[in-house]
Amino acid sequence: MTEWKEYKLGEITIEGKGSYGIAAPAVDFDINKYTYLRITDINDDGTINKNSLKSVDDINASNYLLKPNDIVFARTGASVGRSYFYDGKDGALVYAGFLIKFSLNPDKVNPKILKYYTHSQSYYDWIVSVDNGATRGNINAQTYASMPIILPERKRQDEIVSILSSLDDKIDLLHRENKTLEAMAETLFRQWFIEEAKEDWEENPLGKCIKLVGGGTPKTSEERFWNGNVFWLSGGDIANNHKSFVSSSEKSISEDGLNNSSAKLLPENAMVISARGTVGKYCLLSKPMAFSQSNYGILPIYNDCYFFTYLLVAYHIDELQSAAYGSVFDTITTKTFEGVSVLIPKETSYIVEFEKMIEPYFSKMKQNNKQIQTLIQQRDSLLPKLMSGEVKI
Repeated sequence: MTEWKEYKLGEITIEGKGSYGIAAPAVDFDINKYTYLRITDINDDGTINKNSLKSVDDINASNYLLKPNDIVFARTGASVGRSYFYDGKDGALVYAGFLIKFSLNPDKVNPKILKYYTHSQSYYDWIVSVDNGATRGNINAQTYASMPIILPERKRQDEIVSILSSLDDKIDLLHRENKTLEAMAETLFRQWFIEEAKEDWEENPLGKCIKLVGGGTPKTSEERFWNGNVFWLSGGDIANNHKSFVSSSEKSISEDGLNNSSAKLLPENAMVISARGTVGKYCLLSKPMAFSQSNYGILPIYNDCYFFTYLLVAYHIDELQSAAYGSVFDTITTKTFEGVSVLIPKETSYIVEFEKMIEPYFSKMKQNNKQIQTLIQQRDSLLPKLMSGEVKI
């Protein structure tokens, strides 16, 4: 393949080197301030987790604004090597000090191909080979600039980007459709149970209306634990999938290991909420999953899971979060749920009717999530074949 050539990252950038982000503290998110991009805001797939974004309030913040065709890399910690390509769609972003920015030169390379290259096995292998952190990962700007990248001629780069971008566009469209469906369901809930609430409805402790299921820890060996067939949900998985259905995670536990542990298996449509650390983050399950002891599983006493989902997350999450306590980590307990009062219709048929009306919304969301997972798998399996030239265009 004579048309393929090896470059160093620094050779295909505008300045030939990387730049470290601003060393400034994060502040509460404010639409009137710049959004602060930190390592923790970047998901493993290179997207932004928009559920816990912060802002930055510093006189020099504008000097660290990302521009289209910039790519940033995590330089330290367990997330070293994580990358994010900026195309402007996520709004104005100021990159933080533990990120290193490279401005890609569109005259030398199709910038977007780096977005895909940094999710290839070749890239991951290189990260492992150069990571020089003794106790925590560490890769500096000079090392990143020396990263070898084998690329085809520009025409083929454009073709590869076009194919992979079309899959990304489909994934993004499905995500946006899910957000619209969530908004429609919440609007319907607000109309039925907030705006049109009846005076004779009863106020009850939330803890009496739901069944709380505690998480667990496996008692099997690490090898058996991580090589099973039942997905295992951690606090990080919940944060990354906040406000949406989650269908898988990177960890699993065997059926046998689950039976010999304190872990619980929750059914489809159950809610899992973080009870420690990032208190109040939650997700819904699109398939049965086990979960860790830093979380609670929430099951309605009846079959009205969607009603209690909106009752809790749309209108009472703030109460749970404000009641959290702990010297090291914020924590909520079963007593916390007892202290939250909720308004419940006296006639359960009213809730049943609501469930029937919004069930199609959630069914469509689950279908979309399944399709998203399929498209991601197609994209990720196609990427190395396109990058290596195995698949001809």
